[in-house]
Amino acid sequence: MKIFLGADHAGFSKKELVKKLLGEWGYEWEDKGAFEYDENDDYPMFMKAVAMGVAGDLKNNIGIIFGGSGQGEAMVANAYAEQGVRAGVYYGKDLEIPRLLREHNDANILSIGARRLDDKDMAAAIKIFLETPFSGEERHKRRIAQFSKR
Repeated sequence: MKIFLGADHAGFSKKELVKKLLGEWGYEWEDKGAFEYDENDDYPMFMKAVAMGVAGDLKNNIGIIFGGSGQGEAMVANAYAEQGVRAGVYYGKDLEIPRLLREHNDANILSIGARRLDDKDMAAAIKIFLETPFSGEERHKRRIAQFSKR
């Protein structure tokens, strides 16, 4: 598994922490930016780079993106749904959310609301997301297949 990371200024410090955690956990990762803190940066280009990285190998690639709320970042990533990208947001409280994102929705990008959770909860959510497989249940496959149908 290869993990693509992306953040704007609001999520930059969380991304830098997660790079260290992923290394400790034995994961391969690639940083798609921002590469330095810039309070005036715009998140879409970083989220697009992560989405395209994930779309390059849907069976083996995962993304983790970071922003203030994680909402806009997920919207950008989900603009690539036709390429198989599926992003969900986590901003704290219920650790069932990252598990369900993977197990039921086969999400391949976790969008972190960096201003909404502490480092401990963020690390726990990411670990759950990375370790939870898609259930493969027919009802979930059927629903996912409808994502890109208009």
